[in-house]
Amino acid sequence: MRKTLLCTLLLFATSLFAMAEKQPKAERVISDAKAKAAAEHKAIFLIFGASWCPECHTLDTFLKDPQVAAIFDKYFVIAQLSVAEDLAGHAERNNEGSIGLLQKYGGVSSSGEVGLPYFVVLDSKGSALITSNRGGKGKDPSQAIGFPTEPDEIAWFVQMLKRGADALTPDEAQLIEDKLKKA
Repeated sequence: MRKTLLCTLLLFATSLFAMAEKQPKAERVISDAKAKAAAEHKAIFLIFGASWCPECHTLDTFLKDPQVAAIFDKYFVIAQLSVAEDLAGHAERNNEGSIGLLQKYGGVSSSGEVGLPYFVVLDSKGSALITSNRGGKGKDPSQAIGFPTEPDEIAWFVQMLKRGADALTPDEAQLIEDKLKKA
């Protein structure tokens, strides 16, 4: 009995420690993604999101679709950063430095508003090729597409993929487009 109780307490303490672990710093996430992208000759698909964001969960489900996952795996290294978790009272879920990167890539308005999910396609060296802000860097992030559902948003999302993956075939682009229309 005493041994069982000790084991139970040890497991409980270990799980609390694991839950208390901080998210990796944003620079580490990017550094790891750049190393993998360079080794695999891929672009980086950087996603800014938050646990409280419904569209972020829709994106996660979309990316888990086997056909979509195969295309993304073929051309991209996916890197995810958590931002704005403090809005739901969970600042510890943020990747330290992620809000600075979101600002750098044009995902924060001058009034501090953030639209999630926010995407950036980077080359393997970490240079931004295109963002989900259709207005471009320095423009109002309200122009960002979030999870694409409207025809113009879907078209922009596919354009982003093409910018990062020159070899993306018309059939692959069409599959992504079709899946987004059904999502």
